[in-house]
Amino acid sequence: MFIRLNQNWSRRISLAAVVFAGLLSTGLPSSASTAGGTATASVARTETGVVRGSVSGAVRVFDGIPYAAPPDGALRWQAPEPAASWPGVRDATRPGNRCAQSPNPVAGTAGSRSEDCLYLNVTTPVSTRRALPVLVYVHGGGLSSGAGSDLEPRRLAAREQVVVVTVNYRLGVFGFFGAPGLAGSGTFALQDQQAALAWVRRNIAGFGGNPHNTTLFGESGGGDSVCAHLASPTAWPLIDRAVVQSGTCSDANPVDALFPGAGATVASWQPLSTVEHNGSAVAAELGCPAVDLGCLRAVPVSRLLTDKAVAAVYWSPAYGTPLLPLRPAAAIATGRFAHVPLMIGTTRDEGTLLTALSGQAKDAVAYRDLLSRAFGDRADTVAAAYPAGTQPARAWAAIVGDRGYVCPNQGSAHVLARQTRTYAYEFADPAPPLIFHLDPPFPLGAYHASDVPYLWDTQLQLTPAQQRLSDRILDYLGRFAASGNPNGAGTPLWPAVHPGDPAPVVQRLAPDAVGPTTTAAAHHCPLWTNGATS
Repeated sequence: MFIRLNQNWSRRISLAAVVFAGLLSTGLPSSASTAGGTATASVARTETGVVRGSVSGAVRVFDGIPYAAPPDGALRWQAPEPAASWPGVRDATRPGNRCAQSPNPVAGTAGSRSEDCLYLNVTTPVSTRRALPVLVYVHGGGLSSGAGSDLEPRRLAAREQVVVVTVNYRLGVFGFFGAPGLAGSGTFALQDQQAALAWVRRNIAGFGGNPHNTTLFGESGGGDSVCAHLASPTAWPLIDRAVVQSGTCSDANPVDALFPGAGATVASWQPLSTVEHNGSAVAAELGCPAVDLGCLRAVPVSRLLTDKAVAAVYWSPAYGTPLLPLRPAAAIATGRFAHVPLMIGTTRDEGTLLTALSGQAKDAVAYRDLLSRAFGDRADTVAAAYPAGTQPARAWAAIVGDRGYVCPNQGSAHVLARQTRTYAYEFADPAPPLIFHLDPPFPLGAYHASDVPYLWDTQLQLTPAQQRLSDRILDYLGRFAASGNPNGAGTPLWPAVHPGDPAPVVQRLAPDAVGPTTTAAAHHCPLWTNGATS
């Protein structure tokens, strides 16, 4: 149902929104031939016209290519329509508009009021002597902020000889609104992402890519999106491999992990009936009775982004729909998912960032109060596993990360491995560069999104050991994209998850050592997966 949050809940979810509604839309600095780059390397042909990008070093870059029509006016909350053709040569040297969103000061990303935003960017090696593997990236940002152009893939494309596509998609209320009788309710952002995948199938050969070798990957909200597409029959013909980074296929999510008693109010996946009911309540708040879509489509973007009635609803993908028939966890448990090779993993300290920003568990008394409200008469069991010690906030952060990310993620890996080849990992650099604008009250360790500068070009300085780790991560990803197996010469063996093992083997990714291990016990996963505190 539609929930009106009290003042404390509003403050907490606002804090969560600052971080997880902007996570991995970090604003990190970025900047017609198919085979054998030549003088025409900056030109490529798409189904809707010719684009001219730029050549920079070893890569060609094509920014701001429309893959669907602007979803504004009468197309707001409609399935994506085909992009219009253009005459002549279209400039593709600048990214397209960001989808409508509020600015995120912690992530350092800009706001936008534009609904004309369904653009993608293609980065490909200059010299393409064969059809290259394709990596399609879904950006993070809690499904409420970010843009494909926030992350720079030039090194990834050149080093691994892959084509990288980054995508914009509708966010927040624009991507997940639902109402009775509205086709596509709660899934417009996922429809956008699938439209981009379909565009890749039809067009990527013109950029040197192999249209039959597409790896879908994403982090945070992008990782959640990958889980949705794994469970979406309409996506199965569009993906050949998948990577879930710090996302969850389960019902846990950052806010729910921080406040487990919130239940379905902030669930990662909402039943269609809940999404439609929320939409009806929001429509009434906006003065559009009986869900008058004409009235709703006339509401200014600025109001939809700032109205408290809209901001109070967690805009989650809807299941029980043609696009997403089942919750991803249920689809995985019953084998109704895309049986493609998978990589799935988290950072070691997923919860530290949100806890540092929320200011929760400042002392032992506050920590105990959080445990009591979250777990009731089972609080003692959790406290025994996570003693407050001298840093109760750090203990609470471990609960947030273990319950909300690490253990559900490892559980998914175990189940997935029963039916498809699955590789699990844990990013464990204890002192990665800080990519957010904050002064944390305690060391964050391998916080949520800390693996970003190891995959994408940034101006952040890595130590020599961190740079070697980055090289290995890119090599694992490139090989996985090429063959569905991350292993090869020059990198430590990464074994696939074996469903018969008591705990999944994960590849530890850290500057001091890379190799297989198990971490479920260290994260107290039996406590969470056995249902003792669910």
